[in-house]
Amino acid sequence: MKGVSEGLIIGTTVGVVIGVLLALGTLLCLRRRRRSQTQIRSSSSRRASTVPIRTNGVNACAMLSNSTTGQESPTPRELEERGSSLWIQGPGRKSVISASGVPRYAYKELQKATSNFTTLLGQGAFGPVYKADMSSGEVLAVKVLSNNSRQGEKEFQNEVLLLGRLHHRNLVNLVGYCADKGQHMLLYAYMPNGSLASHLYGEDSAPLKWDLRVSIALDVARGLEYLHDGAVPPVVHRDIKSPNILLDQAMHARVADFGLSREEMVTRGDGAANNIRGTYGYLDPEYVSTRSFTKKSDVYSYGVLLFELIAGRNPQQGLMEYAELAAINADDGRRTGWEEIADARLGGAFDADELNDVAAVAYRCVSRASRKRPAMRDVVQALARVARRGRGRGRKQQHHPPQASSAAAGDESAVDLEAEEGSEAGRSSFSGLLQREESVGSVSDLPDV
Repeated sequence: MKGVSEGLIIGTTVGVVIGVLLALGTLLCLRRRRRSQTQIRSSSSRRASTVPIRTNGVNACAMLSNSTTGQESPTPRELEERGSSLWIQGPGRKSVISASGVPRYAYKELQKATSNFTTLLGQGAFGPVYKADMSSGEVLAVKVLSNNSRQGEKEFQNEVLLLGRLHHRNLVNLVGYCADKGQHMLLYAYMPNGSLASHLYGEDSAPLKWDLRVSIALDVARGLEYLHDGAVPPVVHRDIKSPNILLDQAMHARVADFGLSREEMVTRGDGAANNIRGTYGYLDPEYVSTRSFTKKSDVYSYGVLLFELIAGRNPQQGLMEYAELAAINADDGRRTGWEEIADARLGGAFDADELNDVAAVAYRCVSRASRKRPAMRDVVQALARVARRGRGRGRKQQHHPPQASSAAAGDESAVDLEAEEGSEAGRSSFSGLLQREESVGSVSDLPDV
């Protein structure tokens, strides 16, 4: 009996010890697991705080020259407050808008800023454009994608993707977007002076002076040069026209509306199956026949724009036929004889040598064969020389009015794109430009294809 009691005591003791050890082991395992989870959360938090919000956003500017500029990236807190998201609701699915870091705005915020969308600025192919006075003090232009828009959600997403990485002082930079309550909107800083078309054809607008026209042409050329040679990969705009050239408060020009734009390597792969897209009067004839849009197609559209600045005539109202007739009388390599197409609103207040040189550049740009058209870097170089001569002429007129004449501007060598094209000498050398506000204005509606 005594042996049985001792065995029972020993068995009970061993069982208790084993139970205690198991309990201690379980407790230790739970503590280690909790500690491991805490470390993982802490590590994830630290990684999240060090990952840049914009890996290819507004600070990732491809620097081409000192005319290229970016803007401050919003802080992570600002992005969070604006509800920044990489997702846009599509019809029946979700589509990703890349990691561009473009801020997202709430519909209610924009509804309030536009007084329930009553502050209409204009109407474009994309849809209506409204002026928005934000609570932060910013003044924005809000482009709203209409339900029957000819551009559609694809172009909306394309513009967000492209402008998320393209930043230059002569391009309209995207401020944000809205994809809420079934609405799609693009937000830009407001541009008070509207479009170039409104100044060329608006009855209430004062005629643009010649020197300002040259400056606008140079601004646009620099914006296109950045797209073609500074962006990686290169981008073709595909819709260069006067309504898409917007003017800020200081009348500096910006290229706008990137809904049809494509990266060059994508465009070349479009093939003949795609419909022709663009605006009648500005379309490259080679693109119409081959359905292949290249940088040189942008150059053609830019040449039409140059003639538009010279003649003040709408491309859809016989501008190019008018220019071709003038080319018959032009001689000396098409460098003289263009005065007859000068805009009557100029009242003869232009330098004949400068006008002929700009017209010569335009005529090269609209060559029927794309291989004969200059690169935009060569166009920038040629127009920069014209602009320098204009500034020099202005200084001479200020100091010696009686002797001021177009001959004074003739000291510079004539524009020779033939010699420059493809050579190192033909590459752009930009002068320093002042920082300009990123802005956009009203949209004029020309019929699109």
